Amino acid sequence: MDSKSDTRAAKVLLADDEVSFVETMSKRLNVRNFDVLTASDGDQALEQIEKFADIEVVILDIRMPGKDGIQTLAEIKQKNPLVQVIMLTGHGDVMLAVESMKSGAFDYLTKPCDISQLVSAIEAAASEYRKYNSEINMINMRPYISAREKRKLIAAVEAAAGRKNPD
Repeated sequence: MDSKSDTRAAKVLLADDEVSFVETMSKRLNVRNFDVLTASDGDQALEQIEKFADIEVVILDIRMPGKDGIQTLAEIKQKNPLVQVIMLTGHGDVMLAVESMKSGAFDYLTKPCDISQLVSAIEAAASEYRKYNSEINMINMRPYISAREKRKLIAAVEAAAGRKNPD
């Protein structure tokens, strides 16, 4: 399926240590038909990434107890490089934004962010995930497509030579 025409809701992991933020944002995203999982710290986010291979987008708080967002981002990208990560922080630290983008984040938003801004970022990230996933699927299919084309060519040559195809 073409990633541009894929209208299914994105599977999103929301990882933040602020319980009230997670509850509120999860509800607001669910209402907009996103499939939302939650985590309260970096380790829990990594567990969710391993458990649910179909997560497309992670919304990740940059400042959490234990593993911070930058470290968690790096580990997420090691486990599943296709997952698109949107970094969130209540701290408008430009250096953290730059560091997260260098580490593979798709986008960086400052809390509190407007829900429409977050939804737009999620949709763009999911589209990017699906585009990459589609390209990888096409690359993986090339040997099978070329073998099929080869069989067609052999059958056409044999038919032209007056031989019957044994298939």
